[in-house]
Amino acid sequence: MALMKIGEFAKELGVSVQQLRILDKNGILKPAVTSPKGTRYYSEDQLYQYKRQNRPTRIVVGYCRVSTNGQKNDLEAQISNVKTYMLAKGYNFDVISDIGSGINYKKKGLQKLMKMISSNEVDKVVVLYKDRLMRFGYDMFAYFCELNDVEIEIIDHTERIEEQELTEDLIQIVTDFANRLYGKRSKKTKKLIAEVSQKEADPDDYGAKDPPAANT
Repeated sequence: MALMKIGEFAKELGVSVQQLRILDKNGILKPAVTSPKGTRYYSEDQLYQYKRQNRPTRIVVGYCRVSTNGQKNDLEAQISNVKTYMLAKGYNFDVISDIGSGINYKKKGLQKLMKMISSNEVDKVVVLYKDRLMRFGYDMFAYFCELNDVEIEIIDHTERIEEQELTEDLIQIVTDFANRLYGKRSKKTKKLIAEVSQKEADPDDYGAKDPPAANT
């Protein structure tokens, strides 16, 4: 069991040595060990437990997302499902929603969620499906939550493949790539994005003609 002297322990807690002595005297936070000479030693477990018990009240945040404005009905249904789930669990919660691609990390709702997590305001993040958080980079986000002692709770672990969602993500990738390569106002950029959008809208344009008959 790793032990800390009272000065080190006080610094970790952000309190004064005198305050620790008062807590000890009142039986609120006793040292793990007291030497024959009266030196107080505290354990790392005590540090963790005290911080956890005295941290600010944290809430559960339900996060909901769709890719486009045309999916607002889907977003409302998603929010309703997440709210119903959290009410049944008895959570003290708030809901944050976004409209935007799963690979767009600058969405206002997602940025708000991350700021709340880093400010120690969030105990748990609840999503209906894993990809509602993000299409790529989920593991990095999960690690960020772990570092801040935040759990991610996924209601439905069913793998979902939404053609419209994937289309929007593909267009977003091409747009970002073209902007970096040619510039946002370049004719090449606009042409490339237009072509990708058209091909996604009309899959037959991919040359889906009957293949030539095999020689016999």
